[in-house]
Amino acid sequence: MRYMGLDVGDKTIGVSMSDELGWTAQGLEVIRREENQLDKDLERLQSLIKQYDVQKVIVGLPKNMNGTIGPRGELCKEFAKSLEQYANVAVQMWDERLSTVAAERMLIEADMTRKKRKKVVDKVAAVMILQGFLDSIK
Repeated sequence: MRYMGLDVGDKTIGVSMSDELGWTAQGLEVIRREENQLDKDLERLQSLIKQYDVQKVIVGLPKNMNGTIGPRGELCKEFAKSLEQYANVAVQMWDERLSTVAAERMLIEADMTRKKRKKVVDKVAAVMILQGFLDSIK
């Protein structure tokens, strides 16, 4: 069973993919978002879902530190619902508190320049979201 992981932001969507056995997550791409172009984002994701025969999409849910869901989390839930309907695929939300922060720290520790980090941090966050999910089901 193949899984896709998403780190959904206002400007980008980090995309990761599991191997066919569902053991490891790898970064796939970063989708640059345009304002009021939700259909374009959904179309690209649907294309990837078909190309890789994805059975389930894991969408990061940014919760507040106290466990509540704020405005950003609500937007991610709406996006997940839209994707589920558009692409006719199972979608599950996954607590992603601090995944982007952790990804940023990891890239800093790898001595990556700020310019390069900016290009890949969302993809790395998507990998962390998906790998967290994969580890939880093993």
